[in-house]
Amino acid sequence: NNNTNNNTNNNTNNNTTKIAIIVYTLYGHIGTLAESVKKGIESTGAQCTIFQVPETLTEDVLGKMHAPPKPDYPIMTAAKMEEFDGFLFGLSGRYGIMPAQTKSFMDSTGSLWMSGKLVGKAGGCFFSSGCQGGGQETMGIATVTFLSHHGMVFIPLGYVDPKVMSIDEVHGASAYGSGTIAGGDGSRQPSTLEKDVGESHGKHFATIAAKLAK
Repeated sequence: NNNTNNNTNNNTNNNTTKIAIIVYTLYGHIGTLAESVKKGIESTGAQCTIFQVPETLTEDVLGKMHAPPKPDYPIMTAAKMEEFDGFLFGLSGRYGIMPAQTKSFMDSTGSLWMSGKLVGKAGGCFFSSGCQGGGQETMGIATVTFLSHHGMVFIPLGYVDPKVMSIDEVHGASAYGSGTIAGGDGSRQPSTLEKDVGESHGKHFATIAAKLAK
């Protein structure tokens, strides 16, 4: 998972749509999928940066969970959100809902809500879960409530990529967004199909976000 080229090139202008991917990735599945989503976003000419939310677990706890080192993504803050036209949240499923780290970050955006700074901006999500019934739809529904309170526009994946409906193999993704299945022990990594859908998701999201940003 190559995180060293996270920053896009600087020859963008003020009219370039700016998309932030905001992830929480504990074992790397969401980070890998985020790179595919980013590729799709950038194929439209939009600027994209991957951020991560602050970790709330201690190093001791992370060690006991055998978590690998965090990727080299910058930390997102509520204030920084004002700089972007749209946001895709990468969510690691926890009992069918988003992780506490992402929820904690969302709860820190109260000042943006009070001032209406995110109204009209684009929002979406993609997921990782242990199995197909592990929250690939419920996490999407939960994200919609956050976006709605901010007056943001939810852009779902729908079925713009027919691979979402494939039954040839086990895979993540739903109408709410692209996704990957990690397996109960986290050993399964995003498949070619899942990464392809992630790329389609990024392209679809950025195309509509650009229209909203005009």
